[in-house]
Amino acid sequence: MIAIHRVYSPLVGALSKGGASVNLASLDLNLVVALRALLEERNVTRAGQRVGLSQPAMSASLARLRRHFGDELLARVGGHYELTALGQVLLDRTSTAYDVLERLFASQADFDPAGESREFKLIASDYAVAVFGTELARVMHEEAPGIRLRFTQTPNTVVDDTATLLSTADGLLMPHGVISGFPATDLYGDSWVLLVAEDHPGVEDGLTRQDLARLPWVTYQRTYDAPAVRQLGMLGVEPRVEVSVDSFQLLPLLVAGTRRIALIQARLARLLEPLAAVRVLEPPYEAVPLQEAMWWHPVHTHDAAHIWLRETAARVGRRVSGEREAAEGPSPRTG
Repeated sequence: MIAIHRVYSPLVGALSKGGASVNLASLDLNLVVALRALLEERNVTRAGQRVGLSQPAMSASLARLRRHFGDELLARVGGHYELTALGQVLLDRTSTAYDVLERLFASQADFDPAGESREFKLIASDYAVAVFGTELARVMHEEAPGIRLRFTQTPNTVVDDTATLLSTADGLLMPHGVISGFPATDLYGDSWVLLVAEDHPGVEDGLTRQDLARLPWVTYQRTYDAPAVRQLGMLGVEPRVEVSVDSFQLLPLLVAGTRRIALIQARLARLLEPLAAVRVLEPPYEAVPLQEAMWWHPVHTHDAAHIWLRETAARVGRRVSGEREAAEGPSPRTG
């Protein structure tokens, strides 16, 4: 079970002083709305207009916030206000805390996908969108025409600040073995393969471990998505990276016509193989398989809309797995 401070950590962090714990029961959470408006507008009158408060009422909120934090937050410079150092820190945190509250109080007891109109935000790599997200979007188009999907790229902070990241989205598509401590539902499995140019000399019979050490590589920049790359180090192979890129889908294009090699997910490799002059080869070692999952913030666990989203995602994941088994056979081609 995840402790309550993990669930509401972005909110507590935004409203705490110097990292000290705060009793939420003693706080007026309407101040989160006022704080966000004040920090973003940097003007008491405009902030009041934005949230429907008079100028005196917003000034009173600012005074309460200043007492709470022991800081001016907004400092007058000439004829305008600027954020103090603490105000600047709170700017991003308050936005995250506001998102948590908004998502919490938007929870629904019932959800009718055919009649609802809303947006789900999923954080995912371009690999997950290509292999899984496209099929999820097709299913939603058929079953829930009023539902919108928004995919955003997985940031580098996903491991260090998972709670905050999950609090700003409806789900995170990420393999097991990268993050932990949050609820998840399994989607589909995948394996790792290697790409070489179609006319790459000297690898007609496949790649050896010696080839992996001597040939140049193209790699995905965020190595946490490729535990099989870290596995190479355990085998004594240090990839000689010639090009790195923030997109799995660009790997075949950067391999074609060169002596480079790249490690890529088998499902994505088969999708992209017709687009570039490349061959798919089995690794000369037992690469750790990949199990893709959808992770979510515990605040969503009992929300009817999110239950539907998770159940739909799991169903689509089973469909993705079944289609591969039926259409692709047991292994990638090696010649």
